[in-house]
Amino acid sequence: MVQDRLTRRAALGAMAAVPLASVARGQDLAKASIALLRLSSSGPVFIALEKGWFKEAGLDLTVKDFTAATQPPLAVVSGDADFGMTAFTAGFYNLAAKGGLKVIAAQSAEKAGYPLVAITVTNAAWESGVRSIKDLAGKRIAMTTAGSSMHYSIEVVARKHGIDTKTITMVPLNSLPNMAAAFKGGTVDGAIWPVTTWRQVEAEAGGHLLAWVGDEAPWQLGGVFTSPKTIAERRPLVEKFIAGYQRGAAAYNEAFGKRENGKLVPGPGYDEMLAILAAAVKQTPALVSAGLPFIDPEGRLDVGDIYRQVELWKGQGQVARDADPRTFVDLTFVKGHLNVPG
Repeated sequence: MVQDRLTRRAALGAMAAVPLASVARGQDLAKASIALLRLSSSGPVFIALEKGWFKEAGLDLTVKDFTAATQPPLAVVSGDADFGMTAFTAGFYNLAAKGGLKVIAAQSAEKAGYPLVAITVTNAAWESGVRSIKDLAGKRIAMTTAGSSMHYSIEVVARKHGIDTKTITMVPLNSLPNMAAAFKGGTVDGAIWPVTTWRQVEAEAGGHLLAWVGDEAPWQLGGVFTSPKTIAERRPLVEKFIAGYQRGAAAYNEAFGKRENGKLVPGPGYDEMLAILAAAVKQTPALVSAGLPFIDPEGRLDVGDIYRQVELWKGQGQVARDADPRTFVDLTFVKGHLNVPG
């Protein structure tokens, strides 16, 4: 296991040196599946699959594709997939609190210097004087759905600036195309977007960026999870998955983890890793490189932030009052998780 004191380069090298191949030598590979969205935030899985690191850990992993963040958790709860990874939402926490899910590692996180999610306004709103987050009070802001990661982002950024979020009219439009149509048509004053969508909308309809969420309010955006039953009955399978996943996360971070003045500085393996992601998400390398999120090289969670998320959603009435992260965050598979409450 990689220790905290190691650099990203040392972490990658140390993990690569682990004789994982011996786990599967002379044995049949354990079979498992993972439910995910084909986004760069799923990069560690795509990289580990392409490099053969799951097989070296003794695991034959297959991918099950989905198109909405609500779907991977349901696939794991129903038994259609052994593992899942996606953004945290109010719906995710409700499923987890009911005993359906266990969070075992980190996926992506909002972090300063990583332009991942944009809070924007239309040209008309800009011209009317909406020039900062504080000016969003009284405005109509498009998002996908209530309780989504986009909704949470607006909540935390607005609160940072002392805005009562009840004064912002959040307009759930269910899909990015619907949001784009409303933004272009002027039926909303602004919207919150993934960076790649925002760049396309900006080119087609104009608009103005108010803030990147990661620069304003860093938070643990997503996680990797499984079912309590899988942990109880197939713990070695989970350990094999984590071994492969951590190697993928280390390689991802080594290639994409350095930023200077908000710009990505390509690291070792950059071209190879970018090509793997571009093929997996079916986008051009240039488009992929514009929206690469931060992913911890060891899959460590910001546990304290998960607690904060749950409390915010409780206050919104989106998550049950008795939801307790201690019951659904499993810290035993990855060492060194961050900000663990006492």
